[in-house]
Amino acid sequence: AFATPHAALAQQTAQAEAAIQGTLLTISAEGKVSGRPDMATINLGVTTEAQTAQAAMAANARQAAALIAALRRAGVAERDIQTANISVNPQQQYHDNEPPVITGYQANNTVTAKIRNVDNTGRVIDAAVAAGGNTINGVFFSYQNPDAQTDAARRDAISNARHRAELYASALNMRVVRIVAVTEGGSYSPPVPMPMVRMAAAQDATPVQVGEVDTTANINVTFELR
Repeated sequence: AFATPHAALAQQTAQAEAAIQGTLLTISAEGKVSGRPDMATINLGVTTEAQTAQAAMAANARQAAALIAALRRAGVAERDIQTANISVNPQQQYHDNEPPVITGYQANNTVTAKIRNVDNTGRVIDAAVAAGGNTINGVFFSYQNPDAQTDAARRDAISNARHRAELYASALNMRVVRIVAVTEGGSYSPPVPMPMVRMAAAQDATPVQVGEVDTTANINVTFELR
């Protein structure tokens, strides 16, 4: 009753090891599922230039407000529009053996917008460009409910681990008795970028290919074989 914590832990470990009567086999397995994403996130904005920083920012503010209004009219919810960057920087000319000369200023205002109807992505981009957006930094595809995809990948990982354990057991003329331990690694659902958006004719929406997104889950499972 008065055993030290270290002694108690050692006793518990010894008891656990004594309960193992067979051979331990640890499997590292990955599960993967693929599916069509249902949400697109675009990063776009406005770049303006002027002789002074104030003039560049003022022109930028007008165009950025028009762009955000166009996103709302195109069906992007207020909660799905977020400012990503606001900056103003001098534009400089360089000459040999002379200090740089400021020739003007460039202002940038960039937002990210989530499009929850992924089939409207091209039309939203067109609406933003028509309203004055002149910078598009990329389109990324994902899931509105990524947990469902991750759970499917986890089930696939368990199935793969079990299959491999059965294979090893058969090769060793043994059988899988039970699962002793399971640990999970990180799951990953990478966004799918579309690095370049090609503008179509005015009467057509910009073509956007949604493709598929892979979601993976990694686990370590320890089996007891006898």
